[in-house]
Amino acid sequence: MSGHSKWSQIKRQKGVNDAKRGAVFTKLGREIAVAVRQGGGDPAGNFRLRLAVQRAREANMSADTIDRAIKRASGGADGAELEEITYEGYGPGGIAVMVEAMTDNRNRTAASVRSIFDRGGGNLGESGSVAWQFKSRGQVTIKVGKNNPDDIELAAIDAGAVDVLTEEEEVQVFTEREELETVRRTLSDAGYDVTASDLTLIPDVTVELDENKSIQALKLLDKLESDDDVQKVYTNADFAESAMAAFNA
Repeated sequence: MSGHSKWSQIKRQKGVNDAKRGAVFTKLGREIAVAVRQGGGDPAGNFRLRLAVQRAREANMSADTIDRAIKRASGGADGAELEEITYEGYGPGGIAVMVEAMTDNRNRTAASVRSIFDRGGGNLGESGSVAWQFKSRGQVTIKVGKNNPDDIELAAIDAGAVDVLTEEEEVQVFTEREELETVRRTLSDAGYDVTASDLTLIPDVTVELDENKSIQALKLLDKLESDDDVQKVYTNADFAESAMAAFNA
């Protein structure tokens, strides 16, 4: 879990920077489009769309922009040609890597992802090669603020959380996939500051890396995250703290 936590921290910071360049908005727009295509344009009856809209708001996408994205997709203009693909591979130190992509050109995306793996000291694997090392979970992020982290943890467990990870300023609450919305709403209604919620993949066991391998792995993951067709990247790597500090500098 610690490896997942570290990569999540890096991704959150990277998301702030990407939002300034518009990269996050493009990827969120794709997620909204596919969610509408699969479940319709009403967030109240489409859980995946609710999550996409929520993530868009967290990234400071305006309500008008979100509404236009939903309307375009509802009209069939967006999302019709997008295909969801999951790639599995290995990174430096033998870490497992899961890559979720949305693309209108499978060959282009596969070639790009394979190239990033090869150049980053890893290799693309076959379907099923590493997926067995991860569990699908819901993740709710709560800002501690003036609250007692122990109180948040107890409230999360009472709400149905399967695991809770307390960090310096945040509490990460993990749920079964189908319980994500219920737990998020319960904690929000209880007055806690829910800053994010989404579906994620959690590694069963993490692989500890030394500083050198950590830096190599972080560069690989960052390159994957930066690819236009890649939506999310997960790993079971446990990075050296010194490498994380250098990477974020």
